[in-house]
Amino acid sequence: MSDDVLQQRLNELEVRLTFIDDTVNALASADAEQSVRIAALERAIRDLRNELSTVRLSQGHDPHSEPPPPHY
Repeated sequence: MSDDVLQQRLNELEVRLTFIDDTVNALASADAEQSVRIAALERAIRDLRNELSTVRLSQGHDPHSEPPPPHY
């Protein structure tokens, strides 16, 4: 192969590598953002469960003391 062909192929590979690198960085950023959002949602669910439990207890509602449904 001539030097020009090799140089052209090398340039094409460098361009492709640059695009791949940009894509990997974008995916890593999106992954980090999603991890933060998932952690926030998990905290919100935990807080809501605690609040629901508190409300149920304050109303004297204990699901364990309920009779079983009629189909049992």
